[in-house]
Amino acid sequence: MPAAASPLVLLAGLNCTADLWADDVLDGAIRPLLDRPSIADQISALLTDLPDRFVLVGHSLGGIVGMALALAAPERVAGLCLVSTNAKEPTDVQRDGWRGWLTRLDAGASPRDLQQSILAPLLGEAPARDRPDLVDRVLRMGDDTGAERLRAQLRMQLTRTDLLARLPELSIPALVVSGLDDAICPPHFHTEIVSAMPDARLVSLDAGHLLPLERPREFGRLVRSWMSQQRLAGVVA
Repeated sequence: MPAAASPLVLLAGLNCTADLWADDVLDGAIRPLLDRPSIADQISALLTDLPDRFVLVGHSLGGIVGMALALAAPERVAGLCLVSTNAKEPTDVQRDGWRGWLTRLDAGASPRDLQQSILAPLLGEAPARDRPDLVDRVLRMGDDTGAERLRAQLRMQLTRTDLLARLPELSIPALVVSGLDDAICPPHFHTEIVSAMPDARLVSLDAGHLLPLERPREFGRLVRSWMSQQRLAGVVA
């Protein structure tokens, strides 16, 4: 009797929810929430709750957690798909920005307000201007995240360390997906990740930072095709 396929786990990024993946037709996937105040705490919770072995797809902060988890427990991760993300140590400017958001939350700003303030970087100038349907969904993800979870995610961001130097340790198959118009995690971030990993493939799509939301059909087909190729090669069950 053939072994069951490794389940798919989808980790959305900062101030995002499972709606990020809603149109990607990645049926049956597990969609955990990022809600812990440190990378280490989040990894511990995921390893406790997730199946023994899985394929992990991580977007932005979810990709950072995914890389750290794979480094901590490579035997648990059958494959790793990294989307719109960054393996490097945060800069002082980034840390100041996350602390600024924490201050604004404490002063009464909502996650929706904060999401609104970075719509163009999230979606790109044209979609932020011309796609009110996407804008509405991005803002609703802020509403659904809520202040408590966003506060935990911002604190988690502040615990990040450099992962790029450790990526050569990961021999698992990896698909790295970059948005050509991503102003938050630009294409060269993804080139660096692929160059550091022994078994990684890079694909770029015409999209901004919220690539799975903006290009759901292309992204879904890409992930399903990659997983099928890994199964045929006997790498992913």
